[in-house]
Amino acid sequence: MVRVISSLFVVLLLVGLTAPEPTLQFKRYFVAAESYESVGVFDVDKNDTLDIVSGDFWYEGPDFRRRHLIGNEPRKDQYFDDFSTIPMDVNADGRMDFVTGGWFDQTLRWVENPGNGKAMWPLHEIGKVGNVETTRAWDIDGDGKLEIVPNNPGHPLKYIKLVSPGEFKTITVAPKQGHGLGFGDVNGDGRGDLIISDGWLEAPQDRTSGSWTLHAEFALGTASVPVIVTDVNGDKRNDLIVGQGHGYGLHWYEQTQDGSGKRNWTKHLIDDKNSQYHCLEWTDITGDGRPDLITGKRYRAHNDGDAGAYDPVGLYYFTWDTSKKQFVKHDISYGPAGVGKGTGIYFAIADLHKTGRKDIVVAGKDGLFVFYNVGNLKK
Repeated sequence: MVRVISSLFVVLLLVGLTAPEPTLQFKRYFVAAESYESVGVFDVDKNDTLDIVSGDFWYEGPDFRRRHLIGNEPRKDQYFDDFSTIPMDVNADGRMDFVTGGWFDQTLRWVENPGNGKAMWPLHEIGKVGNVETTRAWDIDGDGKLEIVPNNPGHPLKYIKLVSPGEFKTITVAPKQGHGLGFGDVNGDGRGDLIISDGWLEAPQDRTSGSWTLHAEFALGTASVPVIVTDVNGDKRNDLIVGQGHGYGLHWYEQTQDGSGKRNWTKHLIDDKNSQYHCLEWTDITGDGRPDLITGKRYRAHNDGDAGAYDPVGLYYFTWDTSKKQFVKHDISYGPAGVGKGTGIYFAIADLHKTGRKDIVVAGKDGLFVFYNVGNLKK
């Protein structure tokens, strides 16, 4: 009898070890059939409820059915010149504005929240910075405040600092950048470095006037924005997670050091079945306390001119398997155009209804949707 119980315990233990991990379920929710490629989430009207802002409209939470016109951005070819939605109270009036930029006008600008639901939102130019692929916000100088960092392929790399209400200062970091941009501490000195497609720029002690040193240790191609800088495998060194924005491939680059202390990078495949991995987010979406990778295909990034343009469209999250030391892919929305959903160029992740679970808000040429996170269910 004891042997039977022991054997049963072993079987149950083995089943537990090999059982598939819980998978998240998402509820797809249509917001609008617009083709803006950027979306942000913040409380527009200060009623303690998150709203959605995308292109020329903001959508009232919690159901996002009532929408308000905020501008009239002209169409440029098959795009709108609106490639980020970075929430920021620029003029310090207590209302959240946002920062965006355009490829065609080469202009970075902030859009002012007037605090009146019926008023149009004034546009303010920050500066002519070069073609804006997209823009991100990071605390570059370590003062606890976000700076604006546009990705301007073929133009100087710079960051833009808000120095007083409505006033910005531009700090140039490098004479040229390519497609792709990331930020994080590569060498473990406590300062955030900048990642470009052909290397990483080591932050000086004085990030405002000091010289940033380029380490040309890799070539990332038409890299994603952002390139994620994080310790993937738990070895206390920060690695890189890189998508190909206009081709196939999603990889992570493991940072190693040889006996002499020389830094090396080992490229590992995450997924090679999908193209146009243009936008990545790194946050805990499963609720297990560990960050996950959320990304997908940017639908019609170059208007059908990219590799894989006619492949199915997908939105995914990837969890890290610590035992196998590899990423595991999970579908959120996958299928032909109109069935699957792409990421656009800038998407948002937020707990929209205070459920304790993070939802995904995605714009793009294939429409504006929310994917509500309804939690873990066994496969």
